[in-house]
Amino acid sequence: MEETQPADTPSTETASRPLHGDSVHERLREEIRSGALPPGARLTETELAARLAVSRTPVREAIRRLEAEGLVDHQPRLGAVVRSMDYPEIMELYEMRTVLEGTAARLAARAASPMELEELRAINADMAAAGASAALARLNRQFHARLLDAARNRFLVRSMASVEAALLILGPSAMERPDRAAEAVEEHRAVLEAMAARDGAAAEAAMRAHMERAQLTRLRILRQEGGA
Repeated sequence: MEETQPADTPSTETASRPLHGDSVHERLREEIRSGALPPGARLTETELAARLAVSRTPVREAIRRLEAEGLVDHQPRLGAVVRSMDYPEIMELYEMRTVLEGTAARLAARAASPMELEELRAINADMAAAGASAALARLNRQFHARLLDAARNRFLVRSMASVEAALLILGPSAMERPDRAAEAVEEHRAVLEAMAARDGAAAEAAMRAHMERAQLTRLRILRQEGGA
């Protein structure tokens, strides 16, 4: 799970490779995540089919799936467009993310195995060593995904999937900002220390603080871009 959106821009090799089936859906999701398809961008079947070197059928199905995930809207005279989120929606999204991530940390403090804790430490160490690289966003998503797995709650996983999809709309990850990345590593350490002590309340509090700082960073980015 990402700090938000989070994002890895598709490589030149991947971007030029012909796609089929589910991979069209994954490509479009990644382009929304990276900002290549920003909020308000039109998704035209013929143009996308030509660019991705596929027929219109998988493109049409991918757009339907994106609509079901809440990433795409159909607007009069425009057709399918990438969804935009207003300020109240962004606040609601982060409020829910804070609740879910905090709950995951509390449950993981009780349920995580020593091996899972060590894996989380290793991922966070990789983040600290990554510097200002494109790997930061991927490692951040990996950290949050592994922590969620360690919580051992399938309903929580399903709820987080909905939040993660909505986060894609916000575009590239705040991890692209070196100052935020360094802060996130320290915030992760605080969560991990509480988890290692099996202190669920402290782990939840540390994760909530982490999410609140992530929210503030995202709002600053959106204001600078004129989006909130």
